[in-house]
Amino acid sequence: MGFGFNLGMIFIILPITGILLLIWLISKKAIFGKIVLGIWSLILLLVIVGSFSNRVLKKKELSKSDYYGEYIIDRDYFSGKQADWQYNHFRFKILSNDSIYFYSTENQNILKTYKGTITKVKPFNSERLIIKMEQPTNHILTTNPTIYREIWDFFMVFNSPKFHNMYFKKGKWKPIQ
Repeated sequence: MGFGFNLGMIFIILPITGILLLIWLISKKAIFGKIVLGIWSLILLLVIVGSFSNRVLKKKELSKSDYYGEYIIDRDYFSGKQADWQYNHFRFKILSNDSIYFYSTENQNILKTYKGTITKVKPFNSERLIIKMEQPTNHILTTNPTIYREIWDFFMVFNSPKFHNMYFKKGKWKPIQ
């Protein structure tokens, strides 16, 4: 538990419990024992619920293997003509041999492939992606992506000098209906 919880336990809950137990022993009235039982039952319930919700609602911690797969433009994040155009012109995949293949496309046709490798760095709990591309490369890949983790998933944002932020998510390319 956190610092505030510990302070509350030491300076509020334990003294109140001690006083109530003392009153209960002196007066022999069951209500004071029930109050102590209620307080500690509530605390136990809060600890259980807090631990459970922390595990369930915690953001995904990424490892290098989580990055393997195919990526497409996330048309749900920003929709419209620009997102549809980007979706039909850019996608990439990261393979388990730590290679990345970025595709410049025209719908399903691949016009040009840019190759590179990936490594990772772990500044905190979750690993971050470092991309090293063969030169010359596409303007989208001039910087490493920013990774945004969610509870169950994540997405990457590349800062393109031409298109600004480009949002990619895992998925298979399919023609737009």
